[in-house]
Amino acid sequence: MGDRKPQVTRRSVRLEADQKRVIARLFVPGGESRVGAILDRVLALSDTEVSSILARVFDRYSSRHRDVTSTLDRHYEAVAAQLNGRVPVSLERRRLIGAYFTSEYSLESVALFNPSIVLHPDQQGVNNGSARFIISLRVCGEGHISSIEFRSGVIDSSHEITFDPVPPYAAVEYPHEHHLHDKNRFYLKLNEMGAYSRLADRVLTNLSDEFTLAELQQALEKAHLMHGGTDSIRELVENILWVARSTYSLEFPPDSAISERVIFPVTENESRGIEDARFVRFTHDNGRVVYYATCTAYNGFRILPQFIETENFLYFRVNTQNGRCAQNKGMALFPRKIQDRFVMISRIDGENIYMLRSDDIHFWNEAEKIHGPSHPWEYVQIGNCGSPIETKEGWLLLTHGVGPMREYWMGALLLDLEDPSRVIGHLKDPILMPNNEERDGYVPNVVYSCGGMIHHDELIIPYGISDSATGIATVPVSELLSHLI
Repeated sequence: MGDRKPQVTRRSVRLEADQKRVIARLFVPGGESRVGAILDRVLALSDTEVSSILARVFDRYSSRHRDVTSTLDRHYEAVAAQLNGRVPVSLERRRLIGAYFTSEYSLESVALFNPSIVLHPDQQGVNNGSARFIISLRVCGEGHISSIEFRSGVIDSSHEITFDPVPPYAAVEYPHEHHLHDKNRFYLKLNEMGAYSRLADRVLTNLSDEFTLAELQQALEKAHLMHGGTDSIRELVENILWVARSTYSLEFPPDSAISERVIFPVTENESRGIEDARFVRFTHDNGRVVYYATCTAYNGFRILPQFIETENFLYFRVNTQNGRCAQNKGMALFPRKIQDRFVMISRIDGENIYMLRSDDIHFWNEAEKIHGPSHPWEYVQIGNCGSPIETKEGWLLLTHGVGPMREYWMGALLLDLEDPSRVIGHLKDPILMPNNEERDGYVPNVVYSCGGMIHHDELIIPYGISDSATGIATVPVSELLSHLI
């Protein structure tokens, strides 16, 4: 390994945050008494006033959202129970009530950063030598609430990158009411939490191997656990419902563009954001391809490792990551099994790189430290920058290191193909560090990626720039490997 660094090319394309990217979300100011007061005021309006105010709402907001009518209807239903059916409510008045409990949220008002890149599942119509890709991005808005967005584009044979136009709308979906929970995983999660008991068994025994949230709630009702009881029973119900609501599915309209789709926090665990999705194109032993992503849910007090899976970027399943080794941030899945087991890179202690192995992709209980800070630019901590990438020489793992002044740098390790716990190469110097144009932003002095890919012997690295924007760098794979071997 020589002292000369691999040649890195920063591409001219850059993704910048756009404050015009807004969603319409539920807005409930205060508790029941305040909600009731707002409802009373709207009910007191004349039909003429209702029509006039609602017309203004549609005039100002219809062009900013794909289907503002459905949003208003859904938000009316969220507060309708407080009406207690005391008066008949016209359709127009319902929608106006919905408008009073709706607010716009600018998804990217703070930043757009920490990307990962994968091959698009649809490569039809792409020129020879080119490839269509999808980039996932962490976007951050008011209150530092993070969500996941996507961009698509094409990289050609000369490694020139073109992004597809971004539609004016952003679409947020809510958990699918018919989402099926796996009973065996449910048992395992309750056991892990120390929440399993005979009462829990009494509830779950009467459920099918797969069940919906509504069926679970019916089972709790049947066991007379939903209302009242002792503190221990209330805690059990809360734990059972917490597990159920932490696992959900989202389905986007098939005619929506990939860059319209937003995975926005929808559960209590995610209330302060979903951070740093690391997507990987995973090939199962039978050839089936599934896109998996590890990410972190944050509720303002603790982080919860999560797992996203999709085959088409239209239908997403979101699960918790489980097991004593599913801790901290920065888990990244290998793109295939190794020796018939799932393998993950992680940073359990926040400082070193660990390798996790498991027979179940959702439960991780085996960990082995494989690498720690060894150069001055990573003395604070070292972690991954996305899933390992397979090459003929070994698994290429992009890393991040934190050095003096909490500056983030990007480097690389090479892991043995058959036994990736063996580090067979480590760059002495970083391949990417913030230059003078990249130092300033929401979090200064940071370059960071959640995953790259190889295209015609060129490593494509999308990277966050000081937690504010996203750039793309490329490195010849053969040259990088020559410095690692």
